[in-house]
Amino acid sequence: MAYDFQVVIDTNDPHTLADWWADALGWRVEPQDESFIRAMIEKGYATDDDTTTHRGAVVWKAGAAIRHPDGLERAPRVLFQQVPEPKTIKNRVHLDIRVGADNIESVVEKLTAKGATVLHRGRQGPNWWITIADPEGNELCIS
Repeated sequence: MAYDFQVVIDTNDPHTLADWWADALGWRVEPQDESFIRAMIEKGYATDDDTTTHRGAVVWKAGAAIRHPDGLERAPRVLFQQVPEPKTIKNRVHLDIRVGADNIESVVEKLTAKGATVLHRGRQGPNWWITIADPEGNELCIS
């Protein structure tokens, strides 16, 4: 039996990082239902401390998710999960963002203007890529 999955990225600021990655990938941040959140608080399943305000809306503090504009049938969901500690070592897993050889430099320029850091340039045969880190240091490759 095959299983579905989502990719989870640890972060100190899930909503800001979800916005960054949604922009980087051309994806959409999943909306959070403020009335549902308020109902969970009213019923005692959550407290106001479990929420924060992002872009003027009440959202769950612990996470934010993005998905491909064509839905989960096209690509798995990416969840940004709040953790207390900052990233300290190299990722053991990272995403490769395939933009096409003619677009690598312009995409990297766009992402560095939005807080990414260039880590290194790689090449294997005719293929090349640039490894960057998002604003919280999570690595990704642009190829």
